[in-house]
Amino acid sequence: MSRRSACVLLFPVVFHYNVLTGVMVVTLRVRREQLERIIAQARAEAPNECCGMLAGHGEVVEEVFPGRNKDQSPRTYLMDPQDQLHAFRAIDEHGWALVGIYHSHPHTEAYPSRTDRERALDMDGNPLFPETQYVIVSLRDAQPQVRAFRITERQVTEEEVVIA
Repeated sequence: MSRRSACVLLFPVVFHYNVLTGVMVVTLRVRREQLERIIAQARAEAPNECCGMLAGHGEVVEEVFPGRNKDQSPRTYLMDPQDQLHAFRAIDEHGWALVGIYHSHPHTEAYPSRTDRERALDMDGNPLFPETQYVIVSLRDAQPQVRAFRITERQVTEEEVVIA
């Protein structure tokens, strides 16, 4: 059960307050064609995990940057540093922010694994990208499942994904 609250911002962001958990939830807005590109990449790279970055304003995705998985693994991902550099340069050039990091789970649910949670934190346990959502595409079932999360030192919080 959640309650919507109003907020005046320069970009469309929807906040929800979950009365059961007491947590503010932010909606990630992604266009259908962007989501279709991510799912197509996940399917093309299966049985290995795919990965990439999402750039935009606030919680609105403006561009998808697919990356090569240097791990070439069905259980882990490490985005190629050259692909990261390309994405960060484009993000800077357009005045965007890093709003999401995505990857796939070819055989498991769309929920951060222990490795995903560990790699989202630095050596001191602090989030590497505290304002960034981690988007996971599961190919376990015939219909792909897409979920988004915030990962902090203490918890994993699911966020809402809205297809615009």
